[in-house]
Amino acid sequence: MQKNMSEIYIDIAPHHPIDIFGLEEERLDRIRRYFPQLNIILRGNLLKVMGDDARLKDFEEKIKLLLFHFEHFNRLSDSDIENILEDDGKKGMTEEMHRQAEAGGGYILAGANGKIIRALTENQKKLTEAVARQDLVFAVGPAGSGKTYTAVALAVKALKEKEVKRIILTRPAVEAGENLGFLPGDLKEKLDPYMQPLYDALRDMIPYRKLLTYLEEGIIEIAPLAFMRGRTLDHAFVILDEAQNTTESQMKMFLTRMGKNAKFVITGDVTQVDLPPRQSSGLLQAESILKKVDGIAFVRLDARDVVRHKLVAKIIAAYAEEKR
Repeated sequence: MQKNMSEIYIDIAPHHPIDIFGLEEERLDRIRRYFPQLNIILRGNLLKVMGDDARLKDFEEKIKLLLFHFEHFNRLSDSDIENILEDDGKKGMTEEMHRQAEAGGGYILAGANGKIIRALTENQKKLTEAVARQDLVFAVGPAGSGKTYTAVALAVKALKEKEVKRIILTRPAVEAGENLGFLPGDLKEKLDPYMQPLYDALRDMIPYRKLLTYLEEGIIEIAPLAFMRGRTLDHAFVILDEAQNTTESQMKMFLTRMGKNAKFVITGDVTQVDLPPRQSSGLLQAESILKKVDGIAFVRLDARDVVRHKLVAKIIAAYAEEKR
C-alpha cells in the first residue's frame, strides 16, 4: 500500500474485484455509504481513495479486515460487511468468527462459500496431525473414510498459508473395468472424468473463479501418475490418490520425485485393487518396506471414519466379514 498525502492506493490482489466488490460493484457501493466523505475509485485490482488522513486510516483498516475475512471464509456477504464496518473493535468481528470456527475442533480451513472444512473423526484428526509432523504420510482406508478429502483440504491450507507454492494431485490411470482408449476426446478429456473426485474436493474448498485461475497458471495441477516421471517436485504439496493401483516400480518412481520443501501424502484402499491378478500393489509393498523408516507416518482409517451415507459403513463391514 502506498500513501501520498490525503490519497492512498490499496491493491486487493490476488483477489478478483468481482469476488470482493460484486459484479457491478454493489458491495463497493455499500462500503462507500459508510464513508461518504471519501472518494473511492476502483481500477482493476487497485482502490484509489481520497480524503482526510483520519478517515483514510479508518478506511484502510476496515478494508484490511474485509480482505482478511474473505481470505479465511471465501465469502463476503452484505451482513459480513455490515458487521465489520460497524464494529468499533480494532481486531474486528471477522477474527472472532475465525476463532469460533477453530474452536469447534478438527478445523482445517473455510472452503468455498464459507463452508467449514474439518477433520470429522479421530483418525482424520490423526491424519492432520501426521501431515503437520512429517513430510511423507500414507493414509490407508476404505472408500468414504475421508482420506483423500482431508488430504486435499490440508494441501489447500498449506497453499493458502504460503507453506508451499503449488499443489499437485495425481492418480495412476488404471481403468476399473473400462477402457479409456474407447472414450472420445483428447487425453485430457479422457482422463478428466477419472480425476473428477479430485476436482470435486477442490470445488468444495476454493471459489470457482480462483480455482480456474490456479489450474490455468499451474499453481494446482491434476495429472496421471505417468506424468510425474523424471520430475523433481519442490515447494509442493503432492497427493497420490488411489495408490493401491500403483505398481511397485510406479510407487518407487513417485516417492523419489520428492524435492525441497515438499509434502507428500499417499492415499489408498487396499481392498479395491484394480491391477491385473498377478501384479502386486505398490502401496502394500511400500508399507512393508518403509514402515520402520524414520520421518514417514502411516495412518489407518476404517469403517468408523466413513462420513457418507450411513449404509456405506455397513456395506464395507459386510464385505470385510465375507472375506474372513
